[in-house]
Amino acid sequence: MVVKVAVIGGGPTGLVTGMGLARRGHQVVAVDRDPGPPLDGGTWARRGVMQFHHAHAFRPQVGEVLRAEAPAAWEAWIALGGEPIEMPLDGGRTVPAGVRSRRETFERAVRSAALEQPGLEVRTGHVDGVTTRCGQARGIRVDGSDLEADLVVDASGRSGRVNRHLRAPGVGGECGIAYVDRAYRLLPGTPVPPMANAIAWQGNYVGFMVLVFLHEKGIFSALIVRSTADRTLVGLRHTEAFEAVSAAIPGLADWTATDVAEPLTDVLPGGPLLNVYRGQRGPSGALALPGLVFVGDAVCTTTPIFGRGVATSLTQVSELLRLIDVHGADVEAVGEELDAWDEARMRPWVEDHIAMDHAQARRWAGDDIDLAGHLPSDVIMMAAAQDPSIGEAIGPYVSMQALPSVLGTVEERARAVYRSGWRPQPDPGPSREELADIVATAVPV
Repeated sequence: MVVKVAVIGGGPTGLVTGMGLARRGHQVVAVDRDPGPPLDGGTWARRGVMQFHHAHAFRPQVGEVLRAEAPAAWEAWIALGGEPIEMPLDGGRTVPAGVRSRRETFERAVRSAALEQPGLEVRTGHVDGVTTRCGQARGIRVDGSDLEADLVVDASGRSGRVNRHLRAPGVGGECGIAYVDRAYRLLPGTPVPPMANAIAWQGNYVGFMVLVFLHEKGIFSALIVRSTADRTLVGLRHTEAFEAVSAAIPGLADWTATDVAEPLTDVLPGGPLLNVYRGQRGPSGALALPGLVFVGDAVCTTTPIFGRGVATSLTQVSELLRLIDVHGADVEAVGEELDAWDEARMRPWVEDHIAMDHAQARRWAGDDIDLAGHLPSDVIMMAAAQDPSIGEAIGPYVSMQALPSVLGTVEERARAVYRSGWRPQPDPGPSREELADIVATAVPV
């Protein structure tokens, strides 16, 4: 049976959903306010998508879903410069470790493939609301005109407003962490500086954190992450302060020194970072609206420190497509089963981030690790430096092949490490107070 589907949102989540459905023979219209990238190849502003120009990591799950559901998008991504990464294993084997790419490169590839997909119409417009009949979604209203559909997919992201009133309050909220970042390009002939893994370099300091995400063609993003309660570092959004701080942090200076890389952007302040989960249900506990389902950041939003956002969004798409294969136009069954899957597979990642980020902010403020309660995932992983047996659970967790609960199998070993008095030492570099002095000197009040 052919299902008529209206998709709210033309980002990767919405368009991969649309391509996957159209390739199955369904009729799909995806609507977004953004008209797409400029035809002259200029910078794509992508207004309303805060994270568009910020750092991104693309985990193996992203490539897996694209190759399965939108192979033309995968091919376009690689053609535009996306760099697949292979991680070596024992015995000469390798496994996919993700793709190095900027968000803009990724979205250009997905959109170009979507525009060529038979059965999928990508329409520019404003969705005014969802239309209903007999208590069920029957389409959407776009710029005053009705578009009928058997199923409506809301892929409008974390800031989508058109259906927000239908849903129960979410779990989580602002996480207490903020960041600024800046994009650079390695100078020609410059080797890639040291990295912690195939995707990123990370430095942990007293009161703050630094991350570098390597993208395609030598382009990378440098992030400085702080507590939102720490107002002394707000000045990092100024170029003079960011450059002075970058030069003072040894690991970051290895990437950003003027004889290593050139800046491509101004300093980009990040908006409020959120960890939020919202399922498919309304305040009553029933589905928010039968015939309407939510996917992507509209369901699961996490901070960018672990680079999980695109992966969690596209794995939701994969599950939605599977459920439509099973249930077709039985949209209530699709919604009920998707909600159960979200609760089991997406909510744990949000709760994992909530625990980690709040505990990180407290440690930056000077608190010790709380050994009486549940240990956050990052704290458990750090203990592997003292007890390597903890590492048996880290691989499945980091790769997202297992849920965060896998670390529960080694939590008591980690607790024993910390009860011995051991604590992870910060990387060489300035303290938060010294960083604040550098910022104040670079940007006097």
